[in-house]
Amino acid sequence: MQINGHSGIWFNDKSLTAESVLTVLKQFPRFGVTRLCPTLITSSLESLAVGLSAIRDACERHAWADRMVCGCHLEGPYISSEDGPRGAHAKDHVRDVDWSEFQKLQEISGNRIRLVTLAPELNGAMEFIKKATASQVVISIGHTAASCEQIRAAVDAGARLSTHLGNGAHALIHRHRNYIFEQLSDPRLMVSLIVDGHHLPASLVRIFLQIKTPRRTVMTCDAAGWAGCPPGKYQNELGQCELLETGRLVVAGQNELLAGSALETDVCVMNAIDFAGVSLKEAIDMTSRNPAKILGYETVHLRRGALADLIVFRMSQVRKRLDIEATIGSGQLMFGEIVLR
Repeated sequence: MQINGHSGIWFNDKSLTAESVLTVLKQFPRFGVTRLCPTLITSSLESLAVGLSAIRDACERHAWADRMVCGCHLEGPYISSEDGPRGAHAKDHVRDVDWSEFQKLQEISGNRIRLVTLAPELNGAMEFIKKATASQVVISIGHTAASCEQIRAAVDAGARLSTHLGNGAHALIHRHRNYIFEQLSDPRLMVSLIVDGHHLPASLVRIFLQIKTPRRTVMTCDAAGWAGCPPGKYQNELGQCELLETGRLVVAGQNELLAGSALETDVCVMNAIDFAGVSLKEAIDMTSRNPAKILGYETVHLRRGALADLIVFRMSQVRKRLDIEATIGSGQLMFGEIVLR
């Protein structure tokens, strides 16, 4: 539900083309991904328009790309401008919610924006949530400094998800009354978690899953555009980042503030099993069945006539990730081969 790019390509790039989009999409079947949400983070209207237009172009050119893009995720620009909640998003482009601007972007995308992350404390947020929900767009709370009352009001207005709960937050918050506990305790909200081993400690993953349970949790890898690149420093219009030898992706010049993830979904599956003791089925459901449910897509069942989105894999004995042997999307082989033994 949250893929920002891969292999040096960001969906926010001002120079993004349909060919670049296809290059990113082609990377993910080898990690067991058949469908994903290209995610565009806080940036100028021009950059968002270019990115959404390129995604639409790729989908309209190739049926397989149209199937793979199950919807675009607009993460910002309607988020908190405060340090901490803003995360690594560019402060210059953070702004109040703007329904007219969103409608323009939705038109440019070919009506592909299915998920919007916003901060409910912003001016006009409640009306925006109601309008978006009425148009079948899922609203997720994230990158917020909202009060508990504002969180509850957002859920009352139609918000259904929390974006990467525990991240995009202040380093210090009130020990009782805070926006993390408020979202965690509301049974109406599902939560998404980044279980890459860098964004959340294992103990917090266990706590979140014990409270929300795997049925109310979505796992995302939050792959940045620098995922799949070798360690080093990288620069684009979003700023300078550094991919450390440990696999941790940070804003350059320090080791604490993360700038997305450099890992993929299959790593998160294995980490969830290791960190929280969930079953393999529960871990995979959190990356597939649960996102399909919240976005309103068909879930996969092993029966005749059902959607044939399947992976063939082995549990790796040497790496902390799944060994994907084959990925099948809508009955078509997307990666690897199927060997009958």
